[in-house]
Amino acid sequence: MSVFLIDEAARLLGVSNDTVRHWTDTGQLATTATKSGQCGVDGAELARFAASLKTAPSHALAPALVSARNQFPGLITRVIRDQVMTQVEIQAGPHRVVSLIPTEVVDQLKLKPGIQAVASVISANVIVHPKPHDRATTPR
Repeated sequence: MSVFLIDEAARLLGVSNDTVRHWTDTGQLATTATKSGQCGVDGAELARFAASLKTAPSHALAPALVSARNQFPGLITRVIRDQVMTQVEIQAGPHRVVSLIPTEVVDQLKLKPGIQAVASVISANVIVHPKPHDRATTPR
């Protein structure tokens, strides 16, 4: 029998350790003890729970608040579908935000033109470059 530690279960489910602890504390995910006495999750239980996440309504797992600072509320203006990925365009005031999203997710969220949406921009990389007219004065 495979038993996964909380941090291993979190990594496999793609969530934080705190989220897994919340699920165990609220009885959504059963725990067991590992051979060394630590709190863990049986492999079969983890597989059952992971499968239930796939079919749960999107609002059931959505956090109450989003921590992204760069949020652009707007209106979906265009949806360009393909078999695997879909391009979703949002007009947020003067800004046009374009996102490439799996088509399955677009279907689950029922995204289409005319729907209000919030584009949350989360990035670990920011590229900064001088304005074109400033390049001549930029030291090398």
